Amino acid sequence: QVQLVESGGGLVQPGGSLRLSCAASGFTFSSYVMSWYRRALGKERELVAAITGSGGSTNYADSVKGRFTISRDNAKNTVYLQMNSLKSEDTAVYYCNAKGYGSGWRIMEYWGQGTQVTVSS
Repeated sequence: QVQLVESGGGLVQPGGSLRLSCAASGFTFSSYVMSWYRRALGKERELVAAITGSGGSTNYADSVKGRFTISRDNAKNTVYLQMNSLKSEDTAVYYCNAKGYGSGWRIMEYWGQGTQVTVSS
């Protein structure tokens, strides 16, 4: 059974930091691209950051470049999102996403349940 369990969300003041974690199980973690998405109230879901299976390549939304860092520990089947210099516009539900290939080259995609990040004074 595939599971993606996010943790680390919460309330933080503008300028503060949070680190999100996503613990994965039930699939070959190191073979999957892992991503963080977010959905703010009244807005569409957007890709925040992504990292390849080896961790050798990353990609970020322009809005978070230089402030957020995605990383992964394949030994722990966990992906992280370090968020610094948080702004009110970062307030959203953050979702962990895994995308890869299953048997027969079928694209497999999994989602976590989401964790709320609120940036407010």
